[in-house]
Amino acid sequence: MLPERDIALFTDFYELSMAAAYFNSNQKDTIGLFEMFVRKLPKNRSYLVAAGLEQVIYFLINFRFKHDHMEYLRSHKVFNNMSDRFFEYLSELKFTGNLWAIPEGSIVFPNEPILRIEAPIIEAQLVETYLLSVINFQTLIASKASRIVEAAKGRSVIEFGSRRAHGPNAGILAARASIIGGCQGTSNTYAGYKMRIPASGTMAHSFVMNFESEEEAFQAFCDTFPRSTLLVDTYDPIKAVKIALQKGLEFEGVRIDSGDILSISKEIRVILDDADRKSARIMATGDLNEHIIHEMVSEQAPIDYFGVGTELSTSRDDPALNGVYKLVGIRIKSKNFKGNKYQTIYKRKKSPGKENLAGPKQVHRLIRNNTLVADILTLDDEEVRDGIPMLKQYIESGSMTEGLPSIFEIRAWCRNQVSTLPEQFRMLDYVPESLPVAISEKLRITSNISD
Repeated sequence: MLPERDIALFTDFYELSMAAAYFNSNQKDTIGLFEMFVRKLPKNRSYLVAAGLEQVIYFLINFRFKHDHMEYLRSHKVFNNMSDRFFEYLSELKFTGNLWAIPEGSIVFPNEPILRIEAPIIEAQLVETYLLSVINFQTLIASKASRIVEAAKGRSVIEFGSRRAHGPNAGILAARASIIGGCQGTSNTYAGYKMRIPASGTMAHSFVMNFESEEEAFQAFCDTFPRSTLLVDTYDPIKAVKIALQKGLEFEGVRIDSGDILSISKEIRVILDDADRKSARIMATGDLNEHIIHEMVSEQAPIDYFGVGTELSTSRDDPALNGVYKLVGIRIKSKNFKGNKYQTIYKRKKSPGKENLAGPKQVHRLIRNNTLVADILTLDDEEVRDGIPMLKQYIESGSMTEGLPSIFEIRAWCRNQVSTLPEQFRMLDYVPESLPVAISEKLRITSNISD
């Protein structure tokens, strides 16, 4: 786990190398304008759900190097020739810049800035690694969760993937991102404690196997939790449900984790209904994904909850998001003005396959009759008639400008945003190209691009 006090060191080493070179070349007062965006969607995706902004804001306003961090950097051979002034500068460094971002839970498409940093160049450079790590991962998982929730067609989805996540931190952030994407809860207790996310669980096969019989196991669990969910597939799911009914146990539901879940769930539903237990719920787990869930729902499986683990917490079908953080402009003190006047110079990378548009940008969203019809990418000082500006300012001169919504408000916003997508962008069996993003004429001229 990464201690919060050491979070400033969560940066690629070359960020520090560049910081040293900026410092030595008297560039530390240059203002850097950086944007994070995704060049292309993961496979089988037609949209992304932005997530991770809350962690980014916390990181930026708490960014500090500690004394022992400086001792480590001083001891590194790369910095042998650096003056004490550089380390003194780093020891006093904090984020003093500005942050604009698309609100968490919003739909985003390729080449649209998810966030923009405007800060002294060393500050803007040192925060790159953390921003990419947090936004890339949570956006990836929130987007996967949204697809799974869409497939469930109103049935509850719970995130069950901590044990298969790529480490404890990933498990916690996956739980958070899953809620943003539409899940109702998580199995991760720490996420429940720290983020006030509903945490829940049932029982494991090992619990059932520890007793002489399923009957004893179910009785012991119900004695402790009278309204519990029983895991019924350790031996024979149909027999297990009948045993629980014969014992007169007041269980709330049953969970099926293996076998032909579709047919088993239908048979169990009949048994429960015949026993006048129509309120008893059925949960399905076991290597589920959006395609399996879609098939079950299409076949009218009587399942009330889906617990999704590995496929969700790792985004198994495409486990990495290619978000990038690129310089789009700089502001330097102008020699033509007295005082602290700055001249803005737009920057554009032209490497084949890695191009970006120059200048700070805004995304204007057009929604008509509750349907998203277009996004228009412009320079940040442009206005678009009837367009909703998506990037908002969250940090100004190192301080937050407004409070943040709760995770449940973010989830509601996400579901609202997804509901505005044209139907073809919400389908699983047909994934169209991303919604076209128009580029304003002014931005085209600035970036020197043609049709």
